[in-house]
Amino acid sequence: MAGRIPQDFIEDLVARADIVDIIDSRVNLKKAGRNYQACCPFHNEKTPSFSVAPDKQFYYCFGCGAKGNVLSFLMEFDRLEFVEAVEELASQYNLTVPREGGSQPSGSPQKKNEREQDYHLMEDVTRYFQHQLKHADKAASVIDYLKSRGLSGDIVKKWDIGYAPDKWDGVLATFGTDEAKQQRLLALKLINQNDNKRRYDFFRDRVMFPIRDKRGRVVAFGGRIIEGDGPKYLNSPETRIFHKGYELYGLYQARKENRKLSRILVVEGYMDVVALSQFDITYAVAALGTATTPEHIQAMFKATSEIVCCYDGDRAGRDAAWRALENALPYLKDGVMMKFLFLPDGEDPDTMVRKVGKKAFEEQLDKAVALSTFFFDSLLQNHSLGSIEGKAAFKAEAMPLIEKIAGENQRDLMLAELNRFMGNQQAYEHEQNIRNANKQKAPPKSDYNRPAQMALSPVRMLIRLLMDEPSLASEHPKINIAALSRSKINGIAMLVEVYRYCIARPNANTSTVLESFREHPHFRHLIKLLETEMHPRMNKSAEYVACFKKLLSMHFDARLDELTLKANASAGLTAEEQKELTTLLQRK
Repeated sequence: MAGRIPQDFIEDLVARADIVDIIDSRVNLKKAGRNYQACCPFHNEKTPSFSVAPDKQFYYCFGCGAKGNVLSFLMEFDRLEFVEAVEELASQYNLTVPREGGSQPSGSPQKKNEREQDYHLMEDVTRYFQHQLKHADKAASVIDYLKSRGLSGDIVKKWDIGYAPDKWDGVLATFGTDEAKQQRLLALKLINQNDNKRRYDFFRDRVMFPIRDKRGRVVAFGGRIIEGDGPKYLNSPETRIFHKGYELYGLYQARKENRKLSRILVVEGYMDVVALSQFDITYAVAALGTATTPEHIQAMFKATSEIVCCYDGDRAGRDAAWRALENALPYLKDGVMMKFLFLPDGEDPDTMVRKVGKKAFEEQLDKAVALSTFFFDSLLQNHSLGSIEGKAAFKAEAMPLIEKIAGENQRDLMLAELNRFMGNQQAYEHEQNIRNANKQKAPPKSDYNRPAQMALSPVRMLIRLLMDEPSLASEHPKINIAALSRSKINGIAMLVEVYRYCIARPNANTSTVLESFREHPHFRHLIKLLETEMHPRMNKSAEYVACFKKLLSMHFDARLDELTLKANASAGLTAEEQKELTTLLQRK
């Protein structure tokens, strides 16, 4: 595996980037005083509340609270993982992302070039299949087939649907003109090789659906048979750029069509996804010839808060639904939900939406079975609660699954429902009331574990000022915040860390400070602190000095109390501590 991306590279990359250019290429920004503004891309609004500050390299929406630096924006807008956002930003400046450790396969220029050639070839083959849809010998019959399935020309073009001609060497002859090119075709499983070393096309006489990854790159194909024998769908085998357990057909398009995905509908076939989009249901995805995996669930819950799985109502469909449920449990955090829609025999989403229309179909989605209902209904089919033994078996199967649920509230409610079935709901509720009362009595561990309490103490104000103006640290060399690192004032450790970073990097800005603390346990509190408004005419330099003086006074008072208590104890003070106490008393 590739090693970790060095933090120095990430910070330098963020410092090099211009957040205005990156955001303006995706959202139309307009100058507004020192900053730029636009309607927020993360929620619907008519009056611009999305602001980009070039001096801080930071964006903030006063409407929905979206905020962050250039990497945060790429992650949210382009729906990328952190590493993908770093790679995307680096590519804007023709930089190769380095990796720590001995192995650097994905960071080396050679591997990067190989991957780029792979993606280019897959895109070229997509265009080839599209061309064949119009010009192959059987093109007319293929187009008639697509029309018979109710697909319009516009929808076929929108999804880049094509046709693999009914011959052995269509792709091979077009793209495999030398040995090196044929080796790439073999590596991407676009052609096969038999025991006699004879090479031939992998896909033949099939309607072709390009499979795009979350960045929109073609990584594989799905081919649907038109007539004759063979599997209905044939998918690309796994390759160096395609892992079917991680990709979902249509997820890229769903994100592109819906800036805010309120739900994702999981269906079984590519044709279902395409047909639904023709009825303006643009949030359907399909697994690639495999069960809905944990990676699929994780990717979908990053894009939406509601997943509806649509399956046949037969035994196979319910088994597939149960596997999806089990895989989803570790990702069921509070605020997300999964539901299940089981279709009548002989129906699939394609035929159903054509029969009842968009409105009625979506009404069925609204009424889909909640995960909790399907969970207990399924278990009750396997266990009888009419005996102690049956209850014991029911609980033994349910408990390990419920304990996997990530969300505390969801887990507690499922446990409450389990206890209702077991007949001891009253005892469970009593236990929960005691537990909740104890939680309320428990004091917070530290000032930084209470993000909702945002009163700007001297510690918080100093952190806020340093994030706003990192140069303050070097502009006031007599103020050495690090000297207070052993103080017991709440939040001092975080302040010292921010101060030391600003001293080391006097040219830093808000964006680079934030990026350096992205993996820090208190990162979200730093983000929250940036929401606190400061007076527009505040003299930040004077406030910095004043807050440090307050902090010193707090430190000395706390130290005086500590030494006084110790002096009155039996152990007494050391000579050095007695001297310190005398100095502090004189100061008072």
